Amino acid sequence: MLAGRIALAHAQPGKLHKGLLAQLGPGLITGASDDDPSGIATYSQVGAQFGYSMGWVMLFSFPLMAAIQEISARIGRVTGLGIASNVRAHYSPWLLRAIVFLLVVANVINLGADLGAMGAALRLLIGGPAHLYVVLFAAGCILLEIFSSYARYVSVLKWTTLSLFAYVATVLVVDVPWGEVARNTFLPSFSWQKDYIVSIVAVLGTTITPYCFFWQSSQEAEDTRVDPDEQSLIESPRQAPAAIRRMRFDTYTGMGLSNLISLFIIITTAATLHAHGITDIQTSAQAAEALRPIAGVFTFAVFAAGIIGTGLLAVPVLAGSAAYALGEALGWTTGLGRQPLDAKAFYGTIAVATLVGVGINFVHIDPIKALFWAAVVNGVVAVPLMVVMMVMGMQPKVMGQFTLPRPLWAMGWLCTLTMAAAVVIMFATW
Repeated sequence: MLAGRIALAHAQPGKLHKGLLAQLGPGLITGASDDDPSGIATYSQVGAQFGYSMGWVMLFSFPLMAAIQEISARIGRVTGLGIASNVRAHYSPWLLRAIVFLLVVANVINLGADLGAMGAALRLLIGGPAHLYVVLFAAGCILLEIFSSYARYVSVLKWTTLSLFAYVATVLVVDVPWGEVARNTFLPSFSWQKDYIVSIVAVLGTTITPYCFFWQSSQEAEDTRVDPDEQSLIESPRQAPAAIRRMRFDTYTGMGLSNLISLFIIITTAATLHAHGITDIQTSAQAAEALRPIAGVFTFAVFAAGIIGTGLLAVPVLAGSAAYALGEALGWTTGLGRQPLDAKAFYGTIAVATLVGVGINFVHIDPIKALFWAAVVNGVVAVPLMVVMMVMGMQPKVMGQFTLPRPLWAMGWLCTLTMAAAVVIMFATW
């Protein structure tokens, strides 16, 4: 979705190679949105509690995350339909309803937590009422997502990804023992302590999430709809070589950036908070506040500003993926490229999901417990959804001649088994 109508031209014969930026689309947005304020809280906790010893998890998770996201993208680009539409067409409606219901619940909880973190971060920066900021952030995201044109909206999302580089800046201004970082990242050590294992599960659950599957697949399908020169690969196989190359480059770039930024957050908090004995961080705003006396005002301000920037990217993606999933499941007219009056239920879902997220911040729900339950729900959704995606990806009735190549198939199943093990461990350590 990211490069909008411009990016779509790269899939056409004779229009390839319009520049690197033009080849970045749904994969970049999906990867960037994965580093949302809730994810920042998880990575901050890992860095504060365990120092550099868990940097290897980001390296380990990268090929798994990239593979499952490429599979999501292929389903959308090959069929011209999102994941929910494909499940609706080929599988039990009960399976679809259960998956979509749980996805919407988890997304709304995450929306509430992310909006709360954004409000808290802005309060740290300029003072004032955090709840008012929550309302303003939500209103801005709703209005932009509903009323801006498709091209303008994707342009805003594209530039919002630059907020991730706030965490590159924080790494550059703190004192980091890079030799130790490299050793822990490329020569991993493992601990069988319960807290260490639970934290690995938390990182995997934050990195590989169902809303990313739905969003990227639906945006690949959306791109085939809004550009008259584009068709699904089943309808236009001649577009496949260029489209698949672009999709792979886009996805691996987006997931690589996502995991690199996550690693930088772990490094920043390890070099500052962990090094000074602060090992219990529960929220992203708390991590930012703890940085101020240790790493200085600049690091604190950049870290807090990054929370706001990533939230502005993640909130529309969370609301949008919920709307795509629900709309496709129920047969609504869906798509961010449509006029509001042509897709009232779709845009209404975006607004309602975001407003319910706002409401979570006003009913005194413990944000830590809310995120815990969101993680549980995501875990319950992720594994069966990944199994369904893997089965769909190998069925000619769904993918035509574009079933998954064997290396991608193998990596996808490895990712699925890894997430299944993570969910088992999550429940076992409840």
